[in-house]
Amino acid sequence: MLVSLLLTCHPLLPNGIGRLGSLVQTFLPWLGLAVPVLLALAVLRRSAVALVALSLPAAAWLGLFGGALLPATESGGITVVQHNASDENADPAGTARALTEARPDLIGLQELTPPALSAYAAALAPDYPYHSVRGTVGLWSRYPLVDDRLLDIRPAGFGTDWNRALRATARMPDGDVAVYVAHLPSVRLGLPDGFGSARRDESARLLASAVAAERLDRVILLGDLNGTVHDRGLAPLRAHLPSTGSAFPFSWPTALPVARIDQVMAGSATVTDLWSLPPTGSDHLPIAARIRL
Repeated sequence: MLVSLLLTCHPLLPNGIGRLGSLVQTFLPWLGLAVPVLLALAVLRRSAVALVALSLPAAAWLGLFGGALLPATESGGITVVQHNASDENADPAGTARALTEARPDLIGLQELTPPALSAYAAALAPDYPYHSVRGTVGLWSRYPLVDDRLLDIRPAGFGTDWNRALRATARMPDGDVAVYVAHLPSVRLGLPDGFGSARRDESARLLASAVAAERLDRVILLGDLNGTVHDRGLAPLRAHLPSTGSAFPFSWPTALPVARIDQVMAGSATVTDLWSLPPTGSDHLPIAARIRL
């Protein structure tokens, strides 16, 4: 019963104490693991009542995540890749080449460092002649980019050297698309603050305000948002960019991915498919997506 309530009523969990609601929402898909465990116990006890009761959490989980288990049926559109490339990546050129294996039209990168930037630029230049880099985030494109600019999404107290968002117009064959690349502040789990997401949430609201003021109808956001699609801290962004793809696949950490905190979100467009790419030199897995414009 508790698992069913958490799956169906997670938006009602309070966030005032340690941001409990956001914490549960971050790992929401993992609540499904309770179903096979409880099923095994019910079988061992030969309890028909317990077996019937299991239908509640199973149905709740399938209602939230079952669609992600179905194969994608739509084709067409564009392909994009989102990747936090890591500022400790020892092989930026190899990472860049790995990302192009998906043949994306757009590539959004975070944690770009000055020493590594030239390697990314050189490796991507042949297929992606258009790019924009602002601070530690960058966008590479097969199509011309115009109106590119830095976005200020700094939470209170952050210095002027903290620059983690940009906006550009991609001149696609069937019309202009506004593309945002962002890297929201990290969250921390510990005492006394619990799930420390206040700065991330503030930055998400600033980014959402920029998207709300966007003059173009079609918008794509590629970002390490340090939050999952169910996390209420990203609700301001979801209000303007409702198409997020599924909660799967997970992207972080590379060694044992437990959550997808790298997001592809779209407004007046649809994320029709989403998948992870092989590991690079980063602690995040790259995420690729198909978007129907």
